[in-house]
Amino acid sequence: MSASKAKNLSSLLRNFVRTKPSSSSSAAATERPVQDPPLKKFVSAIRTAKSTKSSKPNTTSSSSSSSSTSKHAADLGLPMLELETDSSPGKPRKRLSEDIYSILCVETSVSSPDSEETNNDSIVENVLEIPWFSTLNHNNISAHRKEVLRERKQKWIFKRTQGSRFNKLVQMCASKLGTEATVQVFGRLGRETGLKEYNALIGICVEKAKASDDEDVALEQICKAFQLFNYMKEQGFELEEETYSQLLMYLIDMGMIEEFHFFSNTIRDGNPRSVPRLGYYEMLLWIGVNDEQKIWELCNSIAANDEGDYSNLQENYLLALCETDRKNDLLKVLETIDITKISSPNHVASIFKSFGRLLLESSAEKYFSAFKVTGHGAEDVSTFIFSYASSIPNLAVEDIVLKFKDLHSKLEMTPASASYEKLIAYSSDLRKVHVALDMIDQMCEAGLTPSINALNSILHASEEIHEFNLVWRIYSLINHHKLKPNSETFRSMISSSVKLKDFEGAYNLLDDMKKMDLMPTVAMYNTIMAGYFRKKDIQSALMVLKKMELADVKPDSQTFSCLIYNCDKEEDIIKYYEELKCAGVQVTKHVLMALINAYAACGEFEKAKQVVLEKGMSIKNSSEIKGTLVTALTSHGQISDAFSIFEEIKQAGCDIEPKVVISLIDHVRSEEELSGLIQLLEELHDDYWIEACCRLFLHSIRYKNLSVAIDLFRQLKDELHDDELAIEGVLHEVFAQIAETEPPDVQIGLDLLQAIKDQFGLSPPRRCLDFLLSACINAKSLKNSLLIWIAYENAGLPYDMLSYLLMYQAFLASGDRQSARRLLSTIPKDDPHVRYIIQACKETYKSTARKKNAGKEAERLK
Repeated sequence: MSASKAKNLSSLLRNFVRTKPSSSSSAAATERPVQDPPLKKFVSAIRTAKSTKSSKPNTTSSSSSSSSTSKHAADLGLPMLELETDSSPGKPRKRLSEDIYSILCVETSVSSPDSEETNNDSIVENVLEIPWFSTLNHNNISAHRKEVLRERKQKWIFKRTQGSRFNKLVQMCASKLGTEATVQVFGRLGRETGLKEYNALIGICVEKAKASDDEDVALEQICKAFQLFNYMKEQGFELEEETYSQLLMYLIDMGMIEEFHFFSNTIRDGNPRSVPRLGYYEMLLWIGVNDEQKIWELCNSIAANDEGDYSNLQENYLLALCETDRKNDLLKVLETIDITKISSPNHVASIFKSFGRLLLESSAEKYFSAFKVTGHGAEDVSTFIFSYASSIPNLAVEDIVLKFKDLHSKLEMTPASASYEKLIAYSSDLRKVHVALDMIDQMCEAGLTPSINALNSILHASEEIHEFNLVWRIYSLINHHKLKPNSETFRSMISSSVKLKDFEGAYNLLDDMKKMDLMPTVAMYNTIMAGYFRKKDIQSALMVLKKMELADVKPDSQTFSCLIYNCDKEEDIIKYYEELKCAGVQVTKHVLMALINAYAACGEFEKAKQVVLEKGMSIKNSSEIKGTLVTALTSHGQISDAFSIFEEIKQAGCDIEPKVVISLIDHVRSEEELSGLIQLLEELHDDYWIEACCRLFLHSIRYKNLSVAIDLFRQLKDELHDDELAIEGVLHEVFAQIAETEPPDVQIGLDLLQAIKDQFGLSPPRRCLDFLLSACINAKSLKNSLLIWIAYENAGLPYDMLSYLLMYQAFLASGDRQSARRLLSTIPKDDPHVRYIIQACKETYKSTARKKNAGKEAERLK
């Protein structure tokens, strides 16, 4: 950010503090002149918003919170809802309902034209009647659940345990209404604006500032964040690190020194206890702007080693040095302080992590001994050893384990159970499950009992790398050491058993659960059922339903989705769908997707299309379900219908899933369809775009459209940023396709090869020439084979064993046995594999020649 812009922001923030309107003089404060020319336009917009508000008659706010919020509404020129009260008590709520409904809830449900007019008024009236879960008794939640689900298209649901959903709600509100109006909306909904809301809104301001290339927009977002800080202070909230960290890190990244100190002072005023932690961010600031003098001043203050709160401040300075790996500064400071007196074990762990990253082994060993001598707990020291060993760069997991053990040996210590488990989790995260299991064995040998969470992490990792067979070794460990597995342990083991097709083992695990007083879940039965369906064992899959009934486990939407998806008769589809409704199971998007796929598989395409008209479907789900319909129709040859629905989704402005576009591209059947599909690339980004472009490149070669192929290759080359390995991979796929095509089209391969050389200045990779030479062999084209043989030399590629064998085969295939014998005499035959290939070629083409001669003799006799 330029110096002038930074100065403008500082000026604006200070002007705001000086002109912040009081209850008695807000009008006078609004008229304070702005002398800084670059800010006139911005402040003018603020004044316009304020003057618009001031022209309206004053009203009494419904609450102190909303009054405080409305008072500052125009300070930053933020978008607002009209929230003033009316003489009639019922009108403000209805008016606010209409505003929110029109902005947030428009087109949030799919309904019939007949019902739209009659239901609209009641929907608008009820938008604000939101059953916030935070105000409900836990015993009543389940009773309200069905009613809430039925009315979900009009209602927002909040649970304190679902932060991601709430953040999404805040982001949507802030995007539609602006941060200021969002605060007001929450106040009018009867929900007091709290830390969650403020933190989410400040995060949105920071993200917008980061994303914008316009410095004025970034300044405006920072001002909004500052305004939110003030609202929090007015409402009695202390500014904690969760609130201010994201903003301070943005200012540090931008090198905005004056603004950083301005916000630091604001935070300090709002929470005096934040002083030590602010020291951490201050050190990061000077490191970020490379101000060595300031860094050294703070380092000297660490060495001063004062008492009280300042000692905690020193720890935070030191932590910043460690996290930025300032090796020289760190070593200088460590000469003057005793880190064994640092109060926070987490800060000490960060120091040892820095030792690991900086390869300071001697320093690490010195301090390990110091901590042991000073009487720190063995568990703490063992944890510090893990922090150090796991941070050493370019060290394999096996070597980290050896280093971990070696350091404990030197200190004559036994690794603590907690540090063992950290190392197990670390190994599992890196998918080194065998190393993790070996450490479980070592823990047991040392008399330590591993936790079930450690084994769960290994189970999850083994699933991800498809090492399903480890499930029984892990279960043996559980039984041998009498550990108590939880439901997640059994879920993971059952999943692995099913993937091993060990269904008996999966059922045995369910029986073991019951013996341990754990209830099998419907998801576990669903996993077994899906496994049987994959195996095409329909009878056993349906038997799972009976076992669920005996176990008193009710089927859910996923159960019926699985059953419907695997139906091959229309009557079965209808049967399971009716059972779903009779059981009171909610019709989810997965059920609707299963219906679409099942009807399409049965050839009932019109019924598949009718599924998307299901009432009560949200717009978001509607686009996803229509995408499923596009994919289902495409895979069953209904390309024109699929394209029509795809266009509907686009025209509705809905997001299109990449897999839908890829599905359309995969089922290209003609050159005419190819030209239409190229436009679909505009719908994709990043890796999906590259994947789709590669597939279109292959299709263009299949349909012998060289001009389109060259244009697509040019786009790919630009997108891959001239990554040679990636470009070679693309070319390998294309030339492999040419070699495999029956009958082979050698000419399109030769033309593409020439274009790559002439238009892009690229030398053909060796494997591309190998594939093209194979195509010439299949086409029995000796002339083109000789052209490719020369191309090796022109590309500076020395002939290797594969090229010799391919050319030998080309001579035999074309009937030029004399040239084949001459080339054979130059091929080394030490390798038994080479001898085997030569013999196979002789036998193959001798048989071919014999059949050819027999055919000629038959023709002569006729």
